[in-house]
Amino acid sequence: MDDRQALLQRTRRHFFGQCGLGLGTMALASLIGEGRSAAAADSSLADPAVARPGHFPARAKSVIYLFMAGGPSQFELFEPKPKLQEYSNQPIPESFIKGRRFAFMDTFTKNPPKLLGTTRQFARHGASGEWVSECLPHLAGVVDDLTIIRSVATDVFNHAPAKLFANTGTTQFGRPSMGSWVTYGVGSESRDLPGFVVLQSGPRGPRGGAVNWGSGFLPTIHQGVPLRSGGDPILDLARPGTVSERSQRRTISAIRDLNQVRLEETGDSEIATRIASYEMAYRMQSSAPELIDTSGESAETLALYGAEPGKASFANNCLLARRLVERGVRFVQLYHTDWDHHGAPGQTLGKELDTVCREVDRPCAALVSDLKRRGLLDDTLVMWGGEFGRTPMGEVREFVGRNHHIDAATMWMAGGGTRPGLSLGRTDDFGFAPVEDRVHIHDIQATVLHLLGLKHTNLTYRFQGRDFRLTDVEGQVIEKLLA
Repeated sequence: MDDRQALLQRTRRHFFGQCGLGLGTMALASLIGEGRSAAAADSSLADPAVARPGHFPARAKSVIYLFMAGGPSQFELFEPKPKLQEYSNQPIPESFIKGRRFAFMDTFTKNPPKLLGTTRQFARHGASGEWVSECLPHLAGVVDDLTIIRSVATDVFNHAPAKLFANTGTTQFGRPSMGSWVTYGVGSESRDLPGFVVLQSGPRGPRGGAVNWGSGFLPTIHQGVPLRSGGDPILDLARPGTVSERSQRRTISAIRDLNQVRLEETGDSEIATRIASYEMAYRMQSSAPELIDTSGESAETLALYGAEPGKASFANNCLLARRLVERGVRFVQLYHTDWDHHGAPGQTLGKELDTVCREVDRPCAALVSDLKRRGLLDDTLVMWGGEFGRTPMGEVREFVGRNHHIDAATMWMAGGGTRPGLSLGRTDDFGFAPVEDRVHIHDIQATVLHLLGLKHTNLTYRFQGRDFRLTDVEGQVIEKLLA
């Protein structure tokens, strides 16, 4: 076959795949920027999850994000409001709600919504004198280690899109989650476990599911990996009994070599991800079972968390979170349901709220104190919160609960360079909206990245012709909460 015939049989796929300016190569060049050397690019592709420095020295090495799915009521947990108690059962002034939208408008439009005081008792705790309700007695015991933010606002009032917004900075599917942005920015110090791990507990998973911890358009090595706290940590991870370790190692090595050849030809970052994923899965066959085996923890530690080895629970997940950051995992996210207390059967501010508070109170306090006594709290950022807050007005169903509320919610942080014993932000007398130090979800995201040594405006990824970032075009670092 002469050269002319050979060229005629070449397809566009051959051309773009093999020419020196193939699409993969051009995409890679766009990603790594003109200023980075070829050697640096090769290093990045060789191990896309390797730990690397951020834009400036970090205060935190890792993050544990305790996500209370459903929207905890700040009025029953952290926000005593004397005026709300005084005017309870009276219609809220129209000026507060005129032009506002809520998740369930029908319950508010039939009759003017009435203010709802709480039956919960509050007290000041610790040297900081922070208000915490009787629902969280253990957390009250570590309040001097917390930074409580009482003025958090968001943009979205329904669960699934609000969770997506809190985690990815947008309501659009296909964007990277916060944990993915973090590992993309600074990698992970763990070589035997994923850099971003997700743990779940409660009666069901969070609405929206895996999009909340997806990697979007980032290389898939950065997506969150769900681990189970009982049984096999990951289904189908174990080596089949009919396959020897030597045979498996030879197979994985052969696949790696073939992928490496293709990587060198195309520069496709997804091939680097594939290589790293095979190697990680191989190492996790021993590291993951060892991780979830908490039988070696002392009886005192298990009692501190209220953990029972082998049982799937929020308490076990908090203990696993500590074990994960000890092993260098960069971002651990715990989802616990269900905090959605509208007043329907099973969603009351009474028994159901008591139940979910008991499930998280002791483990959250234990996590903070355990990290502290092990010297890990200084460089581990622990954060707690949901996708939004609840209304100061009651929502009348079979019982009286509270509607979703985007204008004000409460979150707390501990460690990782935050100021302990601080209360940041203040809402009006009814707790409807911030009147001091309003904090937006994008500000929370910018601050988390800052504590990890990342400038949120510089942590970008070019996709479909534009640069994307976690905080979109918003977000300010919350300077007041930095230690």
